Amino acid sequence: MSCSDGEKVFLIVMKLSVKQLAIYLCLVAVGSGAGLLSSRYLWRESHSFQQLKNVTVALPSESMISHSTNGSINAADGDNVNFIATAVQKVGPAVVRINATRKVTNSWFDLGKNPVFQRFFGEDEQPIPPERIERGTGSGFILSENGELLTNAHVVEKTDTVLVTLKDGRTFTGKVVGVDPVTDVAAVKISAQNLPKVDLGNSQNLIPGQWAIAIGNPLGLDNTVTIGIISATDRTSAQVGVPDRRVSFIQTDAAINPGNSGGPLLNAKGEVIGVNTAIRADAQGLGFAIPIETAARVANELFTTGKAEHPFFGVETTDLTPTNKQQISREHQIQIQSDVGVVVKNFAPNSPAPASGLRPGDVIQKINNKPIKTSAQVQKLVDSSKVGDIFTVEVNRNGKMRTLKVELGAYPQK
Repeated sequence: MSCSDGEKVFLIVMKLSVKQLAIYLCLVAVGSGAGLLSSRYLWRESHSFQQLKNVTVALPSESMISHSTNGSINAADGDNVNFIATAVQKVGPAVVRINATRKVTNSWFDLGKNPVFQRFFGEDEQPIPPERIERGTGSGFILSENGELLTNAHVVEKTDTVLVTLKDGRTFTGKVVGVDPVTDVAAVKISAQNLPKVDLGNSQNLIPGQWAIAIGNPLGLDNTVTIGIISATDRTSAQVGVPDRRVSFIQTDAAINPGNSGGPLLNAKGEVIGVNTAIRADAQGLGFAIPIETAARVANELFTTGKAEHPFFGVETTDLTPTNKQQISREHQIQIQSDVGVVVKNFAPNSPAPASGLRPGDVIQKINNKPIKTSAQVQKLVDSSKVGDIFTVEVNRNGKMRTLKVELGAYPQK
């Protein structure tokens, strides 16, 4: 039986359509499977990214952390606790909020005595009170189980008592045992026992780039944690912009704001390596801390005697650079020939150094047989000494070496 040309064309189209339909169905099936497969793996990738984000950014809640009998920290999910969280859980309970209230003389008080004001308010009325109340908030941390606390001097200055609040909510009236404005360290005592306390570390061998963790109450936000690195060490008071202080500061990029003052700066182990101090209102991305060795030494003196005594060298020095050499040579009409050491620029009032024979323009090359290359080294040597210690100072004066003896005096109190 023969088919017409039209029937042949119809059969060919039908065959093609069936084949195309089979191909289309196969493509749909493959595409659906691939979609489900890719969806499954994409979801897993997104989920793992979220977990990674939680590890690097979020601190764990207390429900995620369990404490073993030996005091170590275990995690319900180990990926959610990093060294920062571990350090914070370890030290956090020993960090306190300090609320200080002080009476300050009102600078506008005398204006109220002006007859013009009295004409409006009456002679018996006092429109401007003689004193005003200032309130401030800072941080501190517990040094001993029996209630010895360390904070910044500027947090508790001009007040005898403060309100101390622990992380667990307990509050105590704290007695300001002593204040040392030279180092900005203060000692506070509260009547309590078996308190959590911090572990003190070592700031002497810090290297820029190491982790730094700050805990405190910035801007009234309790128990705030910030993380950064050690940006620099041995920053002199002059470099930081507080020449009246006697501290070789630790510089960090961990955020330190008003209210952080007096709180601890920690290393990766959760040990205190410094005392945070918000001393530069214009600092952005920079914070400074008092080395824990200096702060602990001063705090111990304050708890023991109520005051701190500081050795006094009384020499203003500058690092030896070509520019400094030329400038000092012109100012003092001398010829500085040495390229190593620090240059004596001037002396503080009542300094013990001039009596030993030191002169402006002398290049200090060694102190007690230790080579001197920077002014920061001189300050650290003085800070680690005691009143009455004798420095053997080797200087280069006009190309000739001289050895002088300087007895450290007591830093003059204001």
